[in-house]
Amino acid sequence: MASSLTCSGVIWALLSLLSAAASCVGFFMPYWLLGSQMDKPVSFGTFRRCTYPVRDEESQSTVMLEQCGRYASFYSIPSLEWRICTVVTGVGCGLLLLVALTALMGCCVSELISRTIGRVAGGIQFVGGLLIGSGCALYPLGWDSEEVQQTCSNRSNQFQLGSCQIGWAYYCMLLCAWLSCFAGKKQKRYPY
Repeated sequence: MASSLTCSGVIWALLSLLSAAASCVGFFMPYWLLGSQMDKPVSFGTFRRCTYPVRDEESQSTVMLEQCGRYASFYSIPSLEWRICTVVTGVGCGLLLLVALTALMGCCVSELISRTIGRVAGGIQFVGGLLIGSGCALYPLGWDSEEVQQTCSNRSNQFQLGSCQIGWAYYCMLLCAWLSCFAGKKQKRYPY
């Protein structure tokens, strides 16, 4: 099997795949923000939530349902900022995945990736990283929503967590945004 990538190009392809996979996992996991409500652990993503209150008709009280799920509709997402974050981060993850799969195919198919295509792919990857980074920057603007405040002891506000803490998936997104912005830089000297 012939490759259209040099040794550094193969490393770039593998790092691109790793970064894209980690960013997609971080995007889909609802562990961006961690807190508790009614003595139960609660976690949020941009469009998913784990452990949420429901009305128990038998006992006429509110109980916490300990399972994860998506919001019923796009407009059910707690804040406008989180809706924008969902779209921007999702597009960024899609771009990273597109570049990673193209780079991975370049490892197996000769003359698939030229120097110009490699630079364009690096630019697309950079834009994807910027979009993910922008989504991560928008996310704290939604911490003043009613759902988050209930979970964070009514002390959260934009860029103030209250009693909550940042979860691993949010850090994963930040790391992936950083990695994807710099993944294409090493290709300048090497033709594919």
